[in-house]
Amino acid sequence: MNIEKAIGQFFSPEGDLLLAPQLTLAGMSELMYQGDFHTGGGDRHALRFWDFSESREGTAVDYTRTEINTRIKATAARLQQIAKMGDRVAILAGNSPEYIFAFLGALYAGMVPVPLYDPNEPGHGDHLKAVLGDSEAKVVLTNGSSAAAVREHFSEVPSRERPRILAVDSLPDSLAEAYVNPMTTLQGQQMAAMATTMPVDNLAFLQYTSGSTRTPAGVVLTNRSILTNVLQIFSAVDLKTPLRLSMWLPLHHDMGIILAVFVTILGLPMELMRPRDFIQQPKRWTDQLATRGEDDVNVYSVVPNFALELAVRYGKPDADQDFSSVEGLIIGSEPVSESAVENFADLFTQHGLNRLSMRPSYGLAEASLLVTTPQTGTRPFIQHFDRDELAAGKAVPVEKGSASAVTFVSNGQVVRPQALTIIDPETKAELPDGAVGELWTHGQNNAAGYLDRPEDTAATFNQTLGERLAEGSRAEGFPDTGWMATGDLGVILDNETYITGRLKDLVVIAGRNHYPQDIEATVQEASEHVRADSVAAFSVPGGDVEQLVILVERADDADASGDAEAVEAIRSAVSSIHGLSPTEIRFMAPNEISRSSSGKIARRVNQKKYLAENAGA
Repeated sequence: MNIEKAIGQFFSPEGDLLLAPQLTLAGMSELMYQGDFHTGGGDRHALRFWDFSESREGTAVDYTRTEINTRIKATAARLQQIAKMGDRVAILAGNSPEYIFAFLGALYAGMVPVPLYDPNEPGHGDHLKAVLGDSEAKVVLTNGSSAAAVREHFSEVPSRERPRILAVDSLPDSLAEAYVNPMTTLQGQQMAAMATTMPVDNLAFLQYTSGSTRTPAGVVLTNRSILTNVLQIFSAVDLKTPLRLSMWLPLHHDMGIILAVFVTILGLPMELMRPRDFIQQPKRWTDQLATRGEDDVNVYSVVPNFALELAVRYGKPDADQDFSSVEGLIIGSEPVSESAVENFADLFTQHGLNRLSMRPSYGLAEASLLVTTPQTGTRPFIQHFDRDELAAGKAVPVEKGSASAVTFVSNGQVVRPQALTIIDPETKAELPDGAVGELWTHGQNNAAGYLDRPEDTAATFNQTLGERLAEGSRAEGFPDTGWMATGDLGVILDNETYITGRLKDLVVIAGRNHYPQDIEATVQEASEHVRADSVAAFSVPGGDVEQLVILVERADDADASGDAEAVEAIRSAVSSIHGLSPTEIRFMAPNEISRSSSGKIARRVNQKKYLAENAGA
């Protein structure tokens, strides 16, 4: 199948998106499969899952296009036997082929998938209970390796209140023959007759926030929002075929599930593994990036910043490995650091990696997935700003190495058709380039809102732009209403987008703004006693001014006897660089700092815990 031609049908000659009113993710999936099947593509290899549960080398589990389609329809058919259209279907499993079959199977059945995770995943029990309660899932799909944990999770729930639990890998292929397009059923026809929106604008799936900043909220993603953003990505990244996607990102997160599902819909080759298998041995991932034998394809992958650091430490290339086939390495999900980018580039460009393949990017579930990615020949682009000017709300470039320099990696340019501008969060007026403010977006990729949260939906998705810039407005061609407030602070300078922090994460002491990730980077560099990527900086109420608290995890090989010396080194560095005197620097054991379900430091959760612990002090 010619992918460029298949994707091209959704673009006008002028580059505008053309989405038919009846189009859905399931409909597009089946359309693409049938087109492939009738041109002899059914036997083409499309998915390889690497199972490392029994050997360090891993066992490859392979599927063709037709085998995948069969498993999807078998899942859908069973769902049609036990549930009805519109029901919500939670997926509780780790990364696996069954996860993808479950997600697409729910879509094929006319139901709403809710991507979650294996209950065995540590530290997220409360989050899982909250999400399951909010989503009101009628069915839970899992697989054999997660089934016991799933049943244990619901063991205390009265039997009449438990959802039906199905292990996808236990369903026979023969079930696929019983699958019926839900829109041809009586229920489907009745729902269509009563519908107030066209299928393209119907709910596709619920993507829950991590809960690091609030009670988990279900982001309502429609067929239009997902399809729009995927097509925006296809165009902005300029995907080259033939391609192969190498991925270990958790499938319960938007970046993981959307990319995995869309690659599956298109029938493009994908190699998948579990996140823990990458973390245990990062070279498993770097080996997948390398060209292998006759594998003459363009290799793509999507990873968070910490993956680059781990790859440099533990995934060093073999002498004969070639990384010249890596066409795209999208880096997101968390702030991207200069050291991670440069260290990775320094090592892997010696083995053929093209530096231009590295794309630090920015996105969020409320925008479906991606908002910005580098689209110029200068990527990855790194800039240094004056710390004092930045605290005052202005980005002023300075030389690298300057005492006042703070480093930011550009997240590139907005993916079109979509608008991105910087606004003053107080006045809602558009700010000029170089001014720090909140990022607002406008586009058909934006989600429809939060499930059953009208006030939150209005506050985030239905913002009205205030005064526009007289010249150089980035909102040109877009209406004043319907803007999405991201909650992220950033600046656009010379058409490069920099994310400076979360609006509510700002540490404001004595009237000055300090970015927590900047403080955390200083702490990280102050002592080898500090565990990598394991620092939380936040403010708490004080007498006259806010006070700074820093939580630090001790390095894996460090002893608690060295805490006092490390505290003094950290205090000195923070005072010298930021002009702040921390009220408390507390060392903790590895993994004691609270994180979101994606593994990111949850500053506000840690702040809340700290305040609760010290309420009586």
